[in-house]
Parts: sequence; C-alpha cells; structure tokens
Amino acid sequence: MRSPHVGQGSNSANVRRFNERLLLQALRRAGEASKADLARLANLTSTAVGSIITSLTENGLIEMSGRRLDGGRGQPASLLRLSPRGAFAIGVRLDRTNIETVLVDFAGQMIERRSQDMLLPPPAVVQEIVQQDIRELSGLLSKAERSRLAGIGVAQPYNLDSWMRELGLPADAFRAWSDVDFAGDLSRAIGLPVFSENDGNAAAIAEIFYGCGRQRDDFLYLFLGPAIGGGIAIDGDCVRGLTGNAGDFAVMPVPPSALPSAHKPAAKWDILLSRASLIALRRHLQYHGEKVENRADIEACIARGHPAVEEWLEDCIDALAPALRSALCVLDVPAVVLDADVDAGLIDTLMQRLRVAVAATAPEARGTPTLVRGTFGPDAGALGAATLPMFYNFSPRAGILMGAGAQTQEMSHVAL
Repeated sequence: MRSPHVGQGSNSANVRRFNERLLLQALRRAGEASKADLARLANLTSTAVGSIITSLTENGLIEMSGRRLDGGRGQPASLLRLSPRGAFAIGVRLDRTNIETVLVDFAGQMIERRSQDMLLPPPAVVQEIVQQDIRELSGLLSKAERSRLAGIGVAQPYNLDSWMRELGLPADAFRAWSDVDFAGDLSRAIGLPVFSENDGNAAAIAEIFYGCGRQRDDFLYLFLGPAIGGGIAIDGDCVRGLTGNAGDFAVMPVPPSALPSAHKPAAKWDILLSRASLIALRRHLQYHGEKVENRADIEACIARGHPAVEEWLEDCIDALAPALRSALCVLDVPAVVLDADVDAGLIDTLMQRLRVAVAATAPEARGTPTLVRGTFGPDAGALGAATLPMFYNFSPRAGILMGAGAQTQEMSHVAL
C-alpha cells in the first residue's frame, strides 16, 4: 500500500477521481438519471457534475439514453446511463470441482462463458485451460474494445488443498495447489492486470457492485457452493480482514452432524462446511444410492423432492442458524443475502427455514435482520470474479482519497 502522505496535487487528483466514481455509482444505482439527479444523488455541485459528465462521456463510460418526458414546462431533461460497452472484464472462478471463465460488460451483463465441471486438475493444466478461455473470450471483442478491458479477475477458495477430509475429496489431487500464486502466474503469462480474491469475497463484491448493494451498503453475504462462502459489506465496501478471510463462514465451529453419511470429526467440534455445503448434500445423496457427479445431478434430486435432500436440509439449518446468529451479534447488519450454486426451489426453502431458525435464536431485545435472496445464483462466483476489475477500477472506495492502491493494480487506459 502506498503511503497516505501524498502531495497536494495528488490529493486533488484523488478527490476528482473519487467524485467521478461516486457519480458512476449513483448512475449504476439509479439506472438512468439527469444531471440534476446526479448532483443530488452524489451530493456534488451542478458545475462539478457537468465537468465530470463531460469527462466520462469522452471516455465512453456513460451515454445519453433519452429525455425525460414528464409533461413539465421547459426543455425535457437529458437522461444518462452507463455505457455497456464502456469497459469489459473477464472473470475466472476456480473451485475444487469447477472451472468457469466469463466475459462481462460495464453494465454487468454476461456476454459469453466457458464452464467445466471437473475435479480441479494441477495448476499447470488449469493455466492452459484458463488462458485458452481468455484468448477465446477476448477475441469476441473488437480491437478498440480490447483496449477497454479492465483486467482479469480470479476468484478461488483460499487454501485449496485444505479440509479434504471434511469435503470428502482426494488430498493427493490438490497437494500441487499448496503455495501456488495462480493469479500472479496468469498475469505474467497473458500480460494483463489480474485481480485476485477469495471466492466468498468476490461473490459479495458482485452483490455490492451490481446486485442488492445498489440499495444497501451494509449486509452479510452467504453463498452455498461446494463449500459455504461468505463476505461482509460495510459502507459499500468489502471487509477483507488481515488475511482476506473475513466472513469465512466455512470454518466456523459447529457440533458434529447427525447424518449417517457425515464424516466423524477428529475432535469435539466440526466446521460448518462439513454440514452446510453442496458437497455434504452430494455425499448424503450418494449414501442413499444416488449417482451424483455434478451440480445438475444435485439440482435434479432437489427438483424431484428426494428424501435425502430434506434430511440434509434439516441438518444444514441446524448448523447454519446458530453460526449466523453468532455473526450477527458481532456485525449488527440490517440484512443477510443468501445465494447458492443450485436452485430448483432450494434457495427459497433455505431462506424460509433459516428465517424461522434465526428468529428462534434471537436473544432478548434483539431482532432478526431481513433475509434477501441473492441476485446471481450459480453465476455469482464467476460474475464475482469478473466484477473484481470493475470494482477496483470504478468503485468510490475510501482508499482512493489517500492514494491507496490496496492490493490491486488499477488499469491505466480506462481507469478514473
């Protein structure tokens, strides 16, 4: 991180950049707005907003979307919106059982994707797969559009080679991932800035930037994938913690599972991912004789109401509700956002059960936050990865005012 003690000229440039990003955020949240709307939403003067609009328009980041026809007197106000082709990003989601690569535009719309459900191969093999995916996806852009590529985002679980017993995965298959700097190796290979984050934080950042964060600045985010991930949004930014593991619900201590399919913990306590995870659900379905190899198989079992799904769901909520209540006691946020890698009705059922269970654990004089369905479902991980370059280049984070680059590399050709 650069020193906050920067010169006056640099501070002035940082304030300008912050205001530009503040206006982009206001426009992202509003969808479309007039100059007067933006001045009010961003709490800036009309003169400052006019100058910023000119700059953003020249940079291709915003465009006119029409005029407001409200029947009032005078000239109808011009309406502005984000220009979808103003910037692009590629996201790479690595999970222990899946590889996804996606191309998104400035509005957060997915243009194209590549996806493979497979046990994660060794790093060198994954590099070949991902680099080929990036070449194919970037090839969908024109030369001018490629110059507006904000970068590559990589989202993956930290410690990919850990918790193999709890996840029921072969330890030998992941040993090669110990101490691998996949994002750094990828950046050196393709010559583009790569922004790396754990998958829970990345998915939370997608919600902050493109999802429910457009209406809420503070929430707790939970994502039920092969394991369970999470993130913390405070004041419109993602709380990372010392090592980037803030909001790491997966390793919260819980009592052992009562399911006969569950692995027995070595000690008195287990960890949440052993009970609240799709791998735990898959294991329980396999225990009941189902052939389950990927997310589609799991979703099919959910859709037809397999009894094992109900058994797992009860065990999952039994572990997840007190873990969530504990987090709420510390964080005191008004909302919890819940999403998952599969659906077929599972997300709504989880929300209904979890709402009741968390309310039942509320201590005296404490309520229960609003439970909100996540915006992106199975796309959350990949879109979260692709959001990283957008977020770190265009979000009005407080560090900008201090000239702080945090752990990111900001693009020079489009960045504000």
